[in-house]
Amino acid sequence: MDVLEQWTSQIQPQLHQWREWVDQIPLIQLYTAIGVLLFTTLLFLSIRLVKRAKANTIVLTGLSGSGKTVLFYQLRDGSSHLGTVTSMDPNDGSFILHSETTKNGKFKPVHVVDVPGHSRLRSKLDEFLPKAAGIVFVVDAVDFLPNCRAASEYLYDILTKASVVKKKIPILILCNKTDKVTAHTKEFVRKQLEKEIEKLKASRTAISTADIADEFTLGVEGEPFTFSQCQNKVAVGEASGLTGEISQLEQFIRDHVKP
Repeated sequence: MDVLEQWTSQIQPQLHQWREWVDQIPLIQLYTAIGVLLFTTLLFLSIRLVKRAKANTIVLTGLSGSGKTVLFYQLRDGSSHLGTVTSMDPNDGSFILHSETTKNGKFKPVHVVDVPGHSRLRSKLDEFLPKAAGIVFVVDAVDFLPNCRAASEYLYDILTKASVVKKKIPILILCNKTDKVTAHTKEFVRKQLEKEIEKLKASRTAISTADIADEFTLGVEGEPFTFSQCQNKVAVGEASGLTGEISQLEQFIRDHVKP
Protein backbone atom coordinates (compact mmCIF):
# COMPACT_ATOMS: atom_id res chain seq x y z
CA MET A 1 0.00 0.00 0.00
CA ASP A 2 2.91 2.35 0.82
CA VAL A 3 4.37 1.72 -2.62
CA LEU A 4 1.06 2.58 -4.28
CA GLU A 5 0.72 5.80 -2.29
CA GLN A 6 4.30 6.76 -3.14
CA TRP A 7 3.71 6.12 -6.83
CA THR A 8 0.46 8.15 -6.72
CA SER A 9 2.17 11.09 -5.05
CA GLN A 10 4.89 11.04 -7.71
CA ILE A 11 2.50 10.91 -10.64
CA GLN A 12 0.04 13.54 -9.41
CA PRO A 13 2.28 16.57 -10.14
CA GLN A 14 2.82 15.30 -13.69
CA LEU A 15 -0.90 14.80 -14.17
CA HIS A 16 -1.54 18.30 -12.87
CA GLN A 17 1.04 19.76 -15.29
CA TRP A 18 -0.48 17.81 -18.17
CA ARG A 19 -3.97 19.08 -17.34
CA GLU A 20 -2.75 22.67 -17.17
CA TRP A 21 -1.06 22.22 -20.54
CA VAL A 22 -4.29 20.86 -22.08
CA ASP A 23 -6.31 23.73 -20.58
CA GLN A 24 -3.98 26.20 -22.27
CA ILE A 25 -4.63 24.74 -25.71
CA PRO A 26 -7.35 26.62 -27.59
CA LEU A 27 -10.40 24.45 -28.15
CA ILE A 28 -10.16 24.89 -31.90
CA GLN A 29 -6.65 23.41 -31.92
CA LEU A 30 -7.69 20.55 -29.65
CA TYR A 31 -10.67 19.68 -31.83
CA THR A 32 -8.50 19.95 -34.93
CA ALA A 33 -5.95 17.54 -33.48
CA ILE A 34 -8.68 15.06 -32.56
CA GLY A 35 -10.18 15.41 -36.03
CA VAL A 36 -6.83 14.74 -37.73
CA LEU A 37 -6.30 11.68 -35.56
CA LEU A 38 -9.75 10.30 -36.40
CA PHE A 39 -9.31 11.07 -40.10
CA THR A 40 -5.92 9.35 -40.21
CA THR A 41 -7.34 6.27 -38.47
CA LEU A 42 -10.31 6.07 -40.84
CA LEU A 43 -8.04 6.56 -43.86
CA PHE A 44 -5.77 3.74 -42.72
CA LEU A 45 -8.72 1.38 -42.21
CA SER A 46 -10.20 2.36 -45.59
CA ILE A 47 -6.92 1.62 -47.38
CA ARG A 48 -6.78 -1.81 -45.77
CA LEU A 49 -10.36 -2.55 -46.79
CA VAL A 50 -9.74 -1.38 -50.35
CA LYS A 51 -6.63 -3.54 -50.64
CA ARG A 52 -8.59 -6.52 -49.42
CA ALA A 53 -11.44 -5.76 -51.82
CA LYS A 54 -9.00 -5.63 -54.75
CA ALA A 55 -7.74 -9.16 -54.14
CA ASN A 56 -8.35 -10.72 -57.55
CA THR A 57 -5.46 -13.16 -57.87
CA ILE A 58 -6.07 -16.89 -58.29
CA VAL A 59 -2.96 -18.92 -57.52
CA LEU A 60 -2.49 -22.30 -59.21
CA THR A 61 -0.08 -24.49 -57.29
CA GLY A 62 0.70 -28.14 -56.65
CA LEU A 63 3.38 -30.71 -57.44
CA SER A 64 5.29 -30.67 -60.72
CA GLY A 65 3.50 -32.60 -63.43
CA SER A 66 0.02 -32.12 -61.98
CA GLY A 67 -1.10 -30.08 -64.99
CA LYS A 68 -1.16 -26.54 -63.62
CA THR A 69 0.25 -24.94 -66.76
CA VAL A 70 -2.26 -26.71 -69.02
CA LEU A 71 -5.07 -25.38 -66.80
CA PHE A 72 -3.57 -21.88 -66.98
CA TYR A 73 -3.69 -21.92 -70.80
CA GLN A 74 -7.18 -23.41 -70.84
CA LEU A 75 -8.39 -20.54 -68.66
CA ARG A 76 -6.66 -17.95 -70.83
CA ASP A 77 -6.85 -19.34 -74.38
CA GLY A 78 -9.18 -22.33 -74.26
CA SER A 79 -6.27 -24.48 -75.41
CA SER A 80 -3.98 -26.99 -73.71
CA HIS A 81 -1.00 -25.80 -75.83
CA LEU A 82 -0.31 -29.46 -76.61
CA GLY A 83 0.16 -30.28 -72.95
CA THR A 84 3.17 -27.96 -72.43
CA VAL A 85 6.20 -28.89 -70.35
CA THR A 86 6.96 -28.44 -66.66
CA SER A 87 7.29 -24.75 -65.84
CA MET A 88 10.38 -23.39 -64.12
CA ASP A 89 9.04 -19.82 -63.96
CA PRO A 90 5.58 -18.61 -62.92
CA ASN A 91 3.04 -18.08 -65.67
CA ASP A 92 1.41 -14.79 -64.79
CA GLY A 93 -1.42 -12.99 -66.56
CA SER A 94 -4.57 -10.91 -66.14
CA PHE A 95 -7.37 -11.80 -68.53
CA ILE A 96 -11.05 -12.49 -68.94
CA LEU A 97 -11.71 -16.21 -68.77
CA HIS A 98 -11.75 -17.68 -72.26
CA SER A 99 -15.17 -19.23 -71.72
CA GLU A 100 -16.57 -15.75 -71.04
CA THR A 101 -15.26 -14.13 -74.22
CA THR A 102 -18.28 -15.35 -76.20
CA LYS A 103 -20.83 -14.34 -73.56
CA ASN A 104 -22.73 -11.09 -73.40
CA GLY A 105 -22.02 -8.76 -70.54
CA LYS A 106 -19.05 -7.16 -68.86
CA PHE A 107 -16.61 -9.45 -67.06
CA LYS A 108 -13.82 -8.56 -64.66
CA PRO A 109 -10.32 -9.72 -65.64
CA VAL A 110 -8.78 -12.30 -63.34
CA HIS A 111 -5.14 -12.32 -62.35
CA VAL A 112 -4.03 -15.96 -62.59
CA VAL A 113 -0.60 -17.16 -61.48
CA ASP A 114 0.77 -20.64 -62.17
CA VAL A 115 3.44 -21.22 -59.51
CA PRO A 116 6.09 -23.85 -60.38
CA GLY A 117 5.71 -27.04 -58.37
CA HIS A 118 9.41 -27.82 -58.00
CA SER A 119 10.36 -27.87 -54.33
CA ARG A 120 13.14 -25.31 -54.81
CA LEU A 121 10.77 -22.84 -56.48
CA ARG A 122 7.77 -23.06 -54.14
CA SER A 123 8.94 -20.06 -52.16
CA LYS A 124 7.62 -17.96 -55.05
CA LEU A 125 4.13 -18.78 -53.76
CA ASP A 126 4.59 -16.31 -50.89
CA GLU A 127 5.00 -13.45 -53.38
CA PHE A 128 1.40 -13.82 -54.58
CA LEU A 129 -0.48 -14.69 -51.37
CA PRO A 130 -1.02 -11.08 -50.15
CA LYS A 131 -3.44 -10.43 -53.04
CA ALA A 132 -4.77 -13.96 -53.41
CA ALA A 133 -8.55 -14.30 -53.67
CA GLY A 134 -8.23 -18.06 -53.87
CA ILE A 135 -5.73 -20.91 -54.12
CA VAL A 136 -6.13 -23.87 -56.47
CA PHE A 137 -4.07 -26.85 -55.34
CA VAL A 138 -3.80 -29.11 -58.40
CA VAL A 139 -3.46 -32.87 -57.91
CA ASP A 140 -2.68 -35.46 -60.58
CA ALA A 141 -5.62 -37.84 -60.13
CA VAL A 142 -3.89 -40.56 -62.20
CA ASP A 143 -0.51 -40.73 -60.45
CA PHE A 144 -1.95 -39.67 -57.12
CA LEU A 145 -0.96 -42.55 -54.83
CA PRO A 146 2.82 -42.46 -55.52
CA ASN A 147 2.76 -38.70 -54.90
CA CYS A 148 0.21 -38.63 -52.08
CA ARG A 149 2.78 -38.04 -49.32
CA ALA A 150 4.57 -35.24 -51.17
CA ALA A 151 1.29 -33.56 -52.13
CA SER A 152 0.06 -33.79 -48.53
CA GLU A 153 3.25 -32.19 -47.19
CA TYR A 154 2.97 -29.29 -49.64
CA LEU A 155 -0.73 -28.84 -48.91
CA TYR A 156 -0.05 -29.00 -45.16
CA ASP A 157 2.47 -26.18 -45.50
CA ILE A 158 -0.08 -24.04 -47.36
CA LEU A 159 -2.91 -24.73 -44.91
CA THR A 160 -0.74 -23.71 -41.96
CA LYS A 161 0.67 -20.51 -43.46
CA ALA A 162 -0.24 -17.49 -41.36
CA SER A 163 -0.93 -15.44 -44.50
CA VAL A 164 -3.47 -18.05 -45.66
CA VAL A 165 -5.16 -18.69 -42.32
CA LYS A 166 -5.46 -15.06 -41.19
CA LYS A 167 -7.02 -13.96 -44.48
CA LYS A 168 -9.07 -17.18 -44.67
CA ILE A 169 -8.10 -17.62 -48.31
CA PRO A 170 -10.38 -20.27 -49.85
CA ILE A 171 -8.69 -23.32 -51.35
CA LEU A 172 -9.85 -25.64 -54.12
CA ILE A 173 -8.15 -29.03 -54.26
CA LEU A 174 -8.52 -29.74 -57.97
CA CYS A 175 -8.18 -33.35 -59.12
CA ASN A 176 -6.84 -33.00 -62.66
CA LYS A 177 -6.69 -35.53 -65.53
CA THR A 178 -10.03 -37.06 -64.57
CA ASP A 179 -10.66 -37.90 -68.24
CA LYS A 180 -8.32 -40.86 -67.81
CA VAL A 181 -9.86 -44.23 -66.95
CA THR A 182 -7.29 -44.82 -64.22
CA ALA A 183 -7.94 -41.49 -62.49
CA HIS A 184 -8.98 -41.62 -58.84
CA THR A 185 -12.21 -39.96 -57.75
CA LYS A 186 -12.20 -36.70 -55.85
CA GLU A 187 -13.70 -38.47 -52.81
CA PHE A 188 -10.81 -40.94 -52.76
CA VAL A 189 -8.24 -38.15 -53.15
CA ARG A 190 -9.83 -36.12 -50.36
CA LYS A 191 -9.87 -39.02 -47.89
CA GLN A 192 -6.27 -40.00 -48.62
CA LEU A 193 -5.04 -36.41 -48.23
CA GLU A 194 -6.88 -36.10 -44.93
CA LYS A 195 -5.27 -39.33 -43.66
CA GLU A 196 -1.79 -38.21 -44.68
CA ILE A 197 -2.23 -34.76 -43.14
CA GLU A 198 -3.37 -36.43 -39.91
CA LYS A 199 -0.06 -38.35 -39.90
CA LEU A 200 1.84 -35.13 -40.58
CA LYS A 201 0.12 -33.45 -37.64
CA ALA A 202 1.39 -36.18 -35.34
CA SER A 203 4.94 -35.97 -36.70
CA ARG A 204 5.13 -32.19 -36.48
CA THR A 205 4.05 -31.73 -32.88
CA ALA A 206 7.48 -30.42 -31.88
CA ILE A 207 7.52 -26.95 -33.44
CA SER A 208 10.37 -24.58 -32.71
CA THR A 209 9.63 -21.15 -31.28
CA ALA A 210 10.79 -19.58 -34.53
CA ASP A 211 8.23 -21.53 -36.54
CA ILE A 212 5.22 -20.89 -34.30
CA ALA A 213 4.83 -17.32 -35.52
CA ASP A 214 4.42 -18.49 -39.13
CA GLU A 215 2.49 -21.69 -38.62
CA PHE A 216 -0.99 -22.52 -37.38
CA THR A 217 -2.12 -25.82 -35.92
CA LEU A 218 -4.52 -27.78 -38.06
CA GLY A 219 -7.64 -29.62 -37.01
CA VAL A 220 -9.32 -30.30 -33.68
CA GLU A 221 -7.38 -31.91 -30.88
CA GLY A 222 -8.45 -35.49 -30.27
CA GLU A 223 -10.31 -35.80 -33.58
CA PRO A 224 -9.17 -37.21 -36.95
CA PHE A 225 -8.33 -34.41 -39.35
CA THR A 226 -10.83 -33.35 -42.00
CA PHE A 227 -10.73 -30.32 -44.29
CA SER A 228 -13.97 -29.08 -42.73
CA GLN A 229 -11.95 -28.26 -39.59
CA CYS A 230 -9.84 -25.66 -41.41
CA GLN A 231 -10.46 -22.00 -40.64
CA ASN A 232 -10.61 -21.22 -44.34
CA LYS A 233 -12.98 -23.00 -46.73
CA VAL A 234 -11.49 -26.02 -48.51
CA ALA A 235 -13.36 -27.63 -51.39
CA VAL A 236 -12.50 -30.52 -53.70
CA GLY A 237 -13.24 -30.51 -57.43
CA GLU A 238 -12.43 -32.27 -60.68
CA ALA A 239 -11.04 -31.13 -64.02
CA SER A 240 -9.39 -32.28 -67.22
CA GLY A 241 -6.91 -29.79 -68.58
CA LEU A 242 -6.32 -31.67 -71.83
CA THR A 243 -10.01 -31.94 -72.78
CA GLY A 244 -10.88 -28.46 -71.49
CA GLU A 245 -13.37 -29.64 -68.85
CA ILE A 246 -12.61 -26.97 -66.27
CA SER A 247 -16.11 -25.81 -65.27
CA GLN A 248 -15.55 -26.45 -61.54
CA LEU A 249 -12.31 -24.46 -61.67
CA GLU A 250 -14.04 -21.56 -63.43
CA GLN A 251 -16.90 -21.64 -60.94
CA PHE A 252 -14.43 -21.45 -58.04
CA ILE A 253 -12.74 -18.47 -59.68
CA ARG A 254 -15.99 -16.57 -60.23
CA ASP A 255 -17.17 -17.38 -56.71
CA HIS A 256 -14.21 -15.42 -55.39
CA VAL A 257 -13.46 -12.94 -58.19
CA LYS A 258 -16.82 -11.47 -59.12
CA PRO A 259 -17.47 -10.56 -62.79
